[in-house]
Amino acid sequence: MSKDILININTITERIAKACALSGRDQSEVKLLLATKTVTADRIKIALAAGQLLIAENKVQELKEKYEALSEIPHANHFIGHLQTNKIKDLLKYNVSCIQSLDRFDLAEKLHQRLLFENKTMEVLIQVNTSFEESKFGVSPEETIALTQQVAQLSTLKIKGLMTIGLLSAEVEKVRQCFRLLKDIQQQILTLRISNVEMQELSMGMSGDLEVAIAEGATIVRVGTAIFGTRPTPDSYYWNENQ
Repeated sequence: MSKDILININTITERIAKACALSGRDQSEVKLLLATKTVTADRIKIALAAGQLLIAENKVQELKEKYEALSEIPHANHFIGHLQTNKIKDLLKYNVSCIQSLDRFDLAEKLHQRLLFENKTMEVLIQVNTSFEESKFGVSPEETIALTQQVAQLSTLKIKGLMTIGLLSAEVEKVRQCFRLLKDIQQQILTLRISNVEMQELSMGMSGDLEVAIAEGATIVRVGTAIFGTRPTPDSYYWNENQ
């Protein structure tokens, strides 16, 4: 099992390198984030020991369950799932360095208030629903600039860029449109020079479409199944707000 994970990491790293070369980009511009939902702490440790030190969870409960076991190995932990406001306090206990799924102002406000109380700051990405699917979370593309401007006024939140899931489709050009739209929104926001907004990160692309995402400017690709294998639960489980 550990050998499989190491082989898969190598395969993904090679895919990223090839995609960067084809796009005329430096490989150092693209970070590999390991999506570890449903993956046991022991299996995650194999990847951490191999030098992959950026991981992300979708559920606060999984952060909690694996936190102690993984704390012995220094790593960065992002949160990429839909965050309910009643889980903010718990989330902040587990050393998350970036929330990639900030998609509404009421969540930003409650997060800000809790961070003020704890005298902390948090890096965030604004999640955008670039595929216009009702099943996906994320702010609509046309409302992204306004939300960014609102969140920028909250001193504890450091906006580092944008995130999208994109269309889960075999039609490459339809997927590409989602990533290209995120890049376009990033460029629009950059021209506004909003205080407290950096916009250097574009988190987009997963196991099946990372090459397209890199071609369109991704700086973080989120890979789970291509490294750890097929999950026991469908992806739709992770988009259900009531779970």
